[in-house]
Amino acid sequence: MEAALNEKIDAFLHLKGLRRTAQRDVIIEAAFGTKEHFTADELWEMAKSIDPATSRATLYRTLNLLVESGLLREIDLGRDQTCYDPNFVEHPHHNHLICLNCRRVVEFEDPHLEVLGDCITRRLGFIPSTKGVRIEADCEEFRTTGTCSRRE
Repeated sequence: MEAALNEKIDAFLHLKGLRRTAQRDVIIEAAFGTKEHFTADELWEMAKSIDPATSRATLYRTLNLLVESGLLREIDLGRDQTCYDPNFVEHPHHNHLICLNCRRVVEFEDPHLEVLGDCITRRLGFIPSTKGVRIEADCEEFRTTGTCSRRE
């Protein structure tokens, strides 16, 4: 894990009057040891593979802290469950393209979307606190063959 990320976590925990614990560190390591989106259950499995004694209650408390700190983002990928995205620290302006058939998620950034978002919010008198675009579409494989090999 990057030193800068560790410093941000330490600073946030200090601000909250909390300390780093071994279980918290395991959960943080699992959360930021991947670039993939994950659910709380998937994170729990990843953390348990590092330390089988990982507590589910500690996991949920740590997830809430990481989201509150801005280091982890809750996102809706259309799966009727909350997912978490560990990539917003490095790429704070990315968006998500989701295949309706295989559910593959592709992250993308586009400066035109940034400008458009700024124009829209300014014109309507808003100051955005967060921005994100989720596009649901058929992937190229499905469009060309009528099926998708990645479909679950």
